[in-house]
Amino acid sequence: MASDITRVLQPFVDRHELAGAVALVASRDKILSLEAVGYADIAHQKRMTTDAVFWVASMSKPFASTAVMLLAEEGKVRLDDPVGKYLPEFNPRIMVASPDGTQVLLQKPRHPITVRQLLGHRSGMPFKSSLETPTLDLFPLALRVKSYALEPLMTEPGTEFSYSNAGINTAAHIVEVVSGMPFEEFLQRRLLGPLGMTDTTFWPSAAQVARLAKCYKPNAAATDLEETTISQLHYPLTDRSLRYPMPGGGLFSTASDLVKFCRMLLNGGTLAGRHFLSANSIQELTRNQSGPADLGYGYSAYGLGFELQASGAYGHPGACATDMTIDPGHGLVTIWLVQHVGFAGNGAKSEAAFQQLAIRDFAN
Repeated sequence: MASDITRVLQPFVDRHELAGAVALVASRDKILSLEAVGYADIAHQKRMTTDAVFWVASMSKPFASTAVMLLAEEGKVRLDDPVGKYLPEFNPRIMVASPDGTQVLLQKPRHPITVRQLLGHRSGMPFKSSLETPTLDLFPLALRVKSYALEPLMTEPGTEFSYSNAGINTAAHIVEVVSGMPFEEFLQRRLLGPLGMTDTTFWPSAAQVARLAKCYKPNAAATDLEETTISQLHYPLTDRSLRYPMPGGGLFSTASDLVKFCRMLLNGGTLAGRHFLSANSIQELTRNQSGPADLGYGYSAYGLGFELQASGAYGHPGACATDMTIDPGHGLVTIWLVQHVGFAGNGAKSEAAFQQLAIRDFAN
């Protein structure tokens, strides 16, 4: 018998507004609902399965900020330290007009960028550097960070919220320098491995690619869906010789993997009796660091690597319309996995329909 979640989502699939989705609801203790609807591959009529793999894009950012906070708890990184303490070569400049207005000059910002500002998108850095083209994953992290230091700042550090992959990637490189290991290795040793997240990676294997949901966009008339590729990433996705980790948005994962990270946060930093983060660290990660910010997806402010809702829930969306939400008020985690660059018809309303049912049926 189909669940209420499946019954509500299936019409979006039938109307060709949603290709397919995996929707998960969990409490602090267990998974309460895990549903798959629609197709992972429409052309080949391959049904979506609950173990489907998705590019989760900017849902990677909370993992990067959590990695920084692990080092902060050990006293190895301080959030309000200047980035230059850890990366001495990192000295970006800001563009200003000359006194007579005839020239544009590059000068030091009034205050150096801090680690906190990297994670809270208040560094003044652009979204990416000129080096990161045509995709965002073609160069080693250390080289990308060097390129960020050569890009002019858009604003004085600490003055404005401006969403920046470059800032998150720079924070991840600090993790590399302080820990003495590549970011992906630190993430595997300290978070992914201990949490049992076996399907979360920057490089999906051939077996994982076989479970990868195809990406879709609306056709020119916005009446149907057509397959597309992920323009931010280099193909083949399995290629470790040409593709490098992108902490700001490069992870692939599954609903059953992501819920482990989210349940750890919902439980105040522990999962299955193992301690990962202190409650104070989670509070710092999820405290409003941006002021009001119109972020979409129901989020109204930004913490450190986490987007925040007025209700007290927090999480992060991804570029292909994925989302994860940790909701302490309702005692729930919700994971929403799709691969859409835009929707046909009313497809964009499918996530809200799922979220409403999750709270109605499972909230404590």
